[in-house]
Amino acid sequence: MTTVLLTGFEPFGSDAVNPSGDAVHLVASRWPGTGSGVRLVSEILPVTFAGSARRLNELIDEHDPDVVIATGLAGGRSRVSVERVGVNLMDARIPDNDGEQPVDLPSLPGAPAAVFASLPVKTIVRDIAAAGIPVGLSLTAGSFVCNHVLVHVAEWAHRSGRRAGFIHVPWATGQAPNGEPELPLEQLARAFEIAIRTTLATERDIDAVGGTLH
Repeated sequence: MTTVLLTGFEPFGSDAVNPSGDAVHLVASRWPGTGSGVRLVSEILPVTFAGSARRLNELIDEHDPDVVIATGLAGGRSRVSVERVGVNLMDARIPDNDGEQPVDLPSLPGAPAAVFASLPVKTIVRDIAAAGIPVGLSLTAGSFVCNHVLVHVAEWAHRSGRRAGFIHVPWATGQAPNGEPELPLEQLARAFEIAIRTTLATERDIDAVGGTLH
């Protein structure tokens, strides 16, 4: 039995919703049973530096996953963003949900300055795009809690020989403030499902250009 841990985030600050958490709930509600050979463990993480890392460690210890895919909101982005790299840096422009605002501190002391997702990120982008969902490969997960989670899961995957990564999503339709971009919740959930199945079906990522000029 292969175990996949899929996480989203709770609402941040005064927001009533978080589309990453909503999409994770939707994926979990329709995931096939254990007869599929894949056990899906889903969880909604707190939008806090300390709490998110602590809960991730608890979940990993409890479930011993083969794959971890963490997800979060990137308000202002217009497409699903499959993250390739996390920077070992907490530089919070605003406080987290605990009121903490670390500045210029490592997410994981002793870890490298940058860590890479071990998911087949380019293949995931290709497969999500083939489903008609706006998607792209991203080289920055920011420096807030989402990036913090990416650093923790990527370093865990490196140490354990497992695979992990992070996917950012826009607001779901009907949620965005101030006219920011939106995508249907169904597309967000479908992107997560594709990411899981592509990861499990892919041993080696495709050889394709994924870089940017700026």
